[in-house]
Amino acid sequence: MSTFDNGRRRLIQGLGVGLLLPGVAPAVIAGAKQRPLMLEGVQSGDVQGNRAIVWSRCDRPARMVVEWDTKESFRHLRRMVSPVVTADTDYTARMDLRGLPADQSIFYRVRFEDIYSGAQSEPVFGHLRSAPTHRTDIRFVWSGDTVGQGFGINPDIGGMRIYEAMRRRQPDFFLHSGDTIYADGPLEAKTTTVEGKVWRNITTEAKSKVAETVDEYRGNYRYNLMDENVRRFNAEVPQIWQWDDHETTNNWSSTKVLDDRYTVKDINVLAKRSRQAYLEYAPMRLQQRDDAGRIYRKISYGPRLDIFVLDMRTYRGGNSTNLQPNEGPDTAFMGRTQLEWLKQGLAESTATWKVIAADMPIGLEVPDGVDAAGMPRWEAIANGDGGAPLGRELEIAELLRYIRRWNINNTVWLTADVHYCAAHHYHPNRAAFQDFEPFWEFVAGPLNAGAFGPNKLDNTFGPEAVFVKAPPVANSSPLSGFQFFGEVNIEGHSGDLTVTLRDLDGKAVFEKTLQAV
Repeated sequence: MSTFDNGRRRLIQGLGVGLLLPGVAPAVIAGAKQRPLMLEGVQSGDVQGNRAIVWSRCDRPARMVVEWDTKESFRHLRRMVSPVVTADTDYTARMDLRGLPADQSIFYRVRFEDIYSGAQSEPVFGHLRSAPTHRTDIRFVWSGDTVGQGFGINPDIGGMRIYEAMRRRQPDFFLHSGDTIYADGPLEAKTTTVEGKVWRNITTEAKSKVAETVDEYRGNYRYNLMDENVRRFNAEVPQIWQWDDHETTNNWSSTKVLDDRYTVKDINVLAKRSRQAYLEYAPMRLQQRDDAGRIYRKISYGPRLDIFVLDMRTYRGGNSTNLQPNEGPDTAFMGRTQLEWLKQGLAESTATWKVIAADMPIGLEVPDGVDAAGMPRWEAIANGDGGAPLGRELEIAELLRYIRRWNINNTVWLTADVHYCAAHHYHPNRAAFQDFEPFWEFVAGPLNAGAFGPNKLDNTFGPEAVFVKAPPVANSSPLSGFQFFGEVNIEGHSGDLTVTLRDLDGKAVFEKTLQAV
């Protein structure tokens, strides 16, 4: 981006890994071994307006203390103290910082104070960029799928290196498009990949079996936070999390039949437990009152950008042949309440770009085995029919028709899930359903998981695969390099949006610029 504020990014980049280290030597206090520990570092998230979430975790009952300033010196710091964290939330804590000045570097430090002894942990430092109020350059990255298909933290290659590649791009924030953990993916200390190479994992007790208890789900989040690349990234880049299936188990819906690895056979019980752990560990602003536990939300990031973060898992009907001709409970994907929220939000948005953050793609066929009659069952939106909208496609047809009739411009879909990267252009001239305006969908991933693809396209909405990069062999390991993230740059002056797909090392493999209307 030609007018990007490179000076600002150089400043942040220069700070580098030092953000994880205390800025000053910690005071020597009696009984240092009794200090609270912060093994999982810090995270920030859901930055919008004059607010941002700061998250961390302690090892005991304590209060989290957050101090922040616009300067590293902390000479004019503001201080906030959390309620006592307990085992009920796995000693996780979050603070909603308010009153942040617009478009500023915000330096923060976090420590915990033991509620019994008063002992303090060593501080851990972080950084975020507050949201702008004027038309300025914006850069963010997105991807999904962390620690999937048996590929965890491999010390031989320096851990999950793609997080370091994303950090070096110095984004304003990161959109995690789902599968933040693989609760159904145990890890072995050593395995042989499809490429015939040896892959080693750091292992933990929580990753030795499929997660069924709340503590086992929590252990999957703690595992990911053992990686130095992830902790360093978290300390510097605010995040926006959404969830998909592997936070609970593969391809889960209300009709999911659990396999023999599970002693708990009720998918609704597992989903409730997994949601609890997700909400404890996600650096997101929790909804209150009637919306408590709601994951879908809108994040406004200045006049150029609104992000509509969807939940395509909680409200869906059961996975089926997906060929129902009429709308009903079985055809729900986002669900009526969320769909109406999205339509209204898009219509009311004054932002230049409306990014629809979907945890699954629209036009790709994603199978989920067969039903009792031997008919294909589908996990995503497409049903392989290629004709007029049926099943879950009915929601998408309604949404696309609404966008056209209300003349909602500059919508872009970002997604992950399918473990390869692609750029899809949807056009009514190629489609069975034609009551919509052309739009783009960009796919990125996986972050650190097996690579697959490409999937077949369903013609209902007329997608064209303008670009695809996928591995030659299914379940290729990160050793083969088919791990991807996407980057979005919005130019402040013109409003043009550029999407770049990048590989494991941050090298660009595809780029597309969209002009603002």
